[in-house]
Amino acid sequence: MAVYKVLFKASVEKDFAAIPKKDLKKILKRIEGLVENTRPLGCEKLTGQERYRLRQGRYRIVYSIQGDDLIVWVVKVGHRKDIYR
Repeated sequence: MAVYKVLFKASVEKDFAAIPKKDLKKILKRIEGLVENTRPLGCEKLTGQERYRLRQGRYRIVYSIQGDDLIVWVVKVGHRKDIYR
């Protein structure tokens, strides 16, 4: 199985600043798991986009996969109400 590299869009740093540390640790652990399994149990493909959504508690992680380059781009992390605005 291929090992992917995880990269973060610059705006994700701002997303992380708004999340409490205890929740952020869980989110980062969940993102770390994408290195070996880009489509873990519970992930959903977003309609009309080449992106996926993964839940971690009340937060959502939105990411895209570049299979040819073995890269996962984390594009948005936030509270479920804020993700879809």
